[in-house]
Amino acid sequence: MNYVFITRKILDPAEKMLRAKGYQVKVYPGDQIIPRDELLKGVKGASAILSLLTDRIDEGVLQAAGPQLKIVANYAVGFDNIDLEAAKRHGVVVTNTPHEKVTEAVAELTFALVIGLARRIAESDKFAKAEKYHGWSPTLLIGAGLPGKTIGIIGAGRIGASAAAMGVKGFGMKLVYSDMKSNPEIEKELGAKKVSMQKLLQISDFVSLHVPLLPSTRHLISTKELALMKKTAFLINTARGPVVDEKALLKALAAKKIAGAGLDVFECEPAIDCDVRDQLELKKFPNVILTPHTASATIESRQAMSETAAKNIIAVLSGKKPLNPTK
Repeated sequence: MNYVFITRKILDPAEKMLRAKGYQVKVYPGDQIIPRDELLKGVKGASAILSLLTDRIDEGVLQAAGPQLKIVANYAVGFDNIDLEAAKRHGVVVTNTPHEKVTEAVAELTFALVIGLARRIAESDKFAKAEKYHGWSPTLLIGAGLPGKTIGIIGAGRIGASAAAMGVKGFGMKLVYSDMKSNPEIEKELGAKKVSMQKLLQISDFVSLHVPLLPSTRHLISTKELALMKKTAFLINTARGPVVDEKALLKALAAKKIAGAGLDVFECEPAIDCDVRDQLELKKFPNVILTPHTASATIESRQAMSETAAKNIIAVLSGKKPLNPTK
């Protein structure tokens, strides 16, 4: 009997689908990141591991699982938490969970951050709740309109293109993008213009990051890049935390070199700040909106991810090709 280990409770239908196939399924019961010793114990003898992006799946885990392990199905679009070379050495298939519902959810939150920053929604909420509102004023908490502004998308894949469409079709924004590959579809449908990242940073009013975490994208946005941005521009990151050099961002915010930032991910996650000793904390900036890595957190998205992960496991354990193998 195939044994499947799920590293934390997730939304159905994955568990039901796997049990319906007759697999033995064990789910780590804790509602927190699984401790390393529990992970190593849980994967022993597993034919499949359904992992989360918070689980480091490396040589140690693969060895602990044993030679019968056939697949690691990551419950995420990204897979930087998995040692792909080690998996390849062990002959283990690695899959992820891209889905249109995930794309929609992340793009939605991206644009929620865009609107929130432009219209100073978090600041306004705090102001009103503190009972500081004593009547309408023509200068109170003035923000920026979106029509005619330029949104720059770094990484024009599924999510980046979806966020771009919201800006252009929903709010009449102009669009530029930077990517290793051209995206003829958004150029045709949205009037997008492909430019260098340097040019994008210089001309964009909103810079939105949608790249995977790779050695080449770690600290993609650092001191030099932030210095290129307009002082009136905002940075949005719903990709991976280490894509942005947090220390450089904090210094740029403190020096008012950019207008603000919307962050769903953090460099030293789950810590919001890597180093609180420097007295520069993201939460202290009123022009920074923080969300706790919830870009894909809709019922529809998380159910789709669950189903996709289960389908990948069932396919591989049935001797078929997975739906979403990593490259």
